Amino acid sequence: AHLSTHSGQVAFPGGKVDATDRDVVDTALRESHEEVGLERDQVQVLGTISDYVTGTAFVVTPVVGLVSASHTLKPNPHEVASAFEVPLAFLMNPAFHRRHALEAEGRRREWFSMPYQDGDEQRFIWGATAGMIRNFYRFLMA
Repeated sequence: AHLSTHSGQVAFPGGKVDATDRDVVDTALRESHEEVGLERDQVQVLGTISDYVTGTAFVVTPVVGLVSASHTLKPNPHEVASAFEVPLAFLMNPAFHRRHALEAEGRRREWFSMPYQDGDEQRFIWGATAGMIRNFYRFLMA
């Protein structure tokens, strides 16, 4: 991918709201199309969950939707290096939610990871992406 921001990280499609976007849902659908070729008519938007604030103070509004089983991801090489899917049952199983902590420069950092074996590939979902998944899990289990 040619973008340097968040390079090498596992992340959901997303980005900043453009002037032409009606709202954050419109932004999410536009970015999903630009980054992985997901057509709007293949997504049934369910809504949003609570904003997620990253360790670098980005505020992200996660948009949740059901994607048609007939979709095909087509990663845009200018936006992403690759795309993969993870079963919802895996993501919603707390046995796969690993908690990490690190003390550095007098500050404690905590985060989650969700390592996923995808065929021959080990996918390491962590940081903000894992945090948003964990928030979605807590939302569903409330």
